[in-house]
Amino acid sequence: MDLGENFNTPTTRLLTLLNVSALKSRKRTRDEDSPAPEKLNKRKTVKLVEDVTLDPGPSMLCDRTNNGTDDEVLRGNEENDDVDPQDITSAYEQHYGPNTELVSDTSRSSVDQRRWTSSREKVGKLTTVFSLRNEDNTPPSKKLAKKTAISERLRGPFQARQSKQSSDQKQIQDNLLSILSAHLDLYNPALSLEDHRSVRDVVALHALDHVTKKRRRVLKNNERLAHAKAASVSPPEDVQDQGFTRPSVLVLLPFRSSALAWLDALTTHTPSPAYQIENHSRFLSEYALPPDAVDKLAVAEPGTYPRDHVETFKGNVDDNFRLGIKLTRKSVKLFADFYGCDIIFASPLGLRMSIEKEKSADFLSSIEILVIDQMNALTMQNWEHVQYVLSNMNNLPKDSHDADFSRIKPWYLDGHSAYLRQSILLSPFEMPELRALFNTTLKNAAGKVRVEKIWPAIQVPESIDQMFVPFDCVNPKDEPEKRFAYFTTQLLPKVLKSAVQSANTVIFIPSSFDFIRVHNHFRKQSSLSFTVLSEYSTNQDISRARETFFSGKKAFLLVSERFHFYRRYKIRGIRNLIFYGPPEHPQFFSEFLSFPFLDDGVEASDVISKVIYSKYDKFRLERIVGTKGVKALVEGLL
Repeated sequence: MDLGENFNTPTTRLLTLLNVSALKSRKRTRDEDSPAPEKLNKRKTVKLVEDVTLDPGPSMLCDRTNNGTDDEVLRGNEENDDVDPQDITSAYEQHYGPNTELVSDTSRSSVDQRRWTSSREKVGKLTTVFSLRNEDNTPPSKKLAKKTAISERLRGPFQARQSKQSSDQKQIQDNLLSILSAHLDLYNPALSLEDHRSVRDVVALHALDHVTKKRRRVLKNNERLAHAKAASVSPPEDVQDQGFTRPSVLVLLPFRSSALAWLDALTTHTPSPAYQIENHSRFLSEYALPPDAVDKLAVAEPGTYPRDHVETFKGNVDDNFRLGIKLTRKSVKLFADFYGCDIIFASPLGLRMSIEKEKSADFLSSIEILVIDQMNALTMQNWEHVQYVLSNMNNLPKDSHDADFSRIKPWYLDGHSAYLRQSILLSPFEMPELRALFNTTLKNAAGKVRVEKIWPAIQVPESIDQMFVPFDCVNPKDEPEKRFAYFTTQLLPKVLKSAVQSANTVIFIPSSFDFIRVHNHFRKQSSLSFTVLSEYSTNQDISRARETFFSGKKAFLLVSERFHFYRRYKIRGIRNLIFYGPPEHPQFFSEFLSFPFLDDGVEASDVISKVIYSKYDKFRLERIVGTKGVKALVEGLL
């Protein structure tokens, strides 16, 4: 055997991990043989049910390990108040139990080869597409879970709050909860501003329920082990209830304000006095705005700024953060150590910096639920950070982190946890990056569900001369080159020949890569009079560019979509619009078509709009011309 070639196989890495863990265990044993001074905070013997007094051993002290439950570790009898007697057959156990059938060779092969059978189904108000493994003959309707899949302790208060909501929101929550509780992957690229909060609440409920069930199983097995030790009998062998490390839920978010909203959603389901939130004041000081700061977006009169911009950017918009949250029966502890927490809220940038600094992503090795919210904002930051985090998830850890390997579920040891991780992707609209992630990266053997939306055409001022200009492209890899060639050799020369179209012209460019390329092309043309607005423009640059364009000193204005996403300035002096590609955000299209009318005396017939597109722009076009209208635009290009 070539050790160099086989060192990184799961089996070799796991054996190495076991050896290292054993060496550490022996070292601890030798250290414990030496007499030690009495500690003031020494753990006392604990009294369990049936008046059995025990000195808790290493296998019971889960607070010493990665999957700890701290002071609850020997109080399983309290937690069992709401244990379902049929829990072993519950949706949770069938999916995440040690003996799940979802990681068989056949199931994994079907997922790896992307052998999915898709069907369009209605789930209440949602139009969805179910994708199930070819050999899975279960009808989609039979996959869905009932409300009773949520623990009674959480379900009762949730339903009481639902009674105060509108019937539509309540139904959407119930529909999503039936999908989530079945542990199917969920991709919702049709999340409206009106529904975002209620959807966030129901996903937070699902995540909390997952952590609760996992903890309940650990406590129940702790109690079984304690009774076996007290009775001097062999311990039960079916106690595999943990992963390599404790964190089991990861929520990726773009801004600290997003984390604040998610914590509000989470703690809605953990109200006081039943729960205490530890370090809440510190959290507010770091994730909210300072008390003396004025948030101009939050206090502005309605209509001053677009609503989606206010919802995205109000509050603390720092994009470098990571927060560990530990849940116990009676508390929510914020700022917990990553290896001692249950849920992680983080930005992709924050996680990447943490991984690169520590040279380890072991805290992501046992994630069972992944949530990515506001994916449209994440693509405007750096999508590579998201891909980096995903590539470091559900891998075998480099260190044992004091794990009790007798308690780790077999499919973790086999390196198959990615086939059971549930991913929940939330976005207001669809993008190629998101669909590619859903189609190719997610491996949940239980199946996946995508929500569909029928897009209406955007309303724009009548009589505007709108032209959608196609160019041919047969390979998506060639698309940037083909687009640039069409723009520089065909469209731009025609524009320059027209006295009307070669002045007061904005060129809107969605891609940052394309923006740099077009900018460089303009710089090489000495005869072109232009200025630029990009995400890197300073306030002084912006003021100068807007003034020179409005006054006519510059004929062309190049605008990147990222600039408009972050700044959302209104631009005056526009008479001609060239969209180098359809905007990702459909509202940007209507906004730019409305800007010419900021100037007095402008008629709709004075405005010309041209949109360059290929068949690979279908998602973007659909949000502009509508689901019905897009078919006519791309039909001849397919």
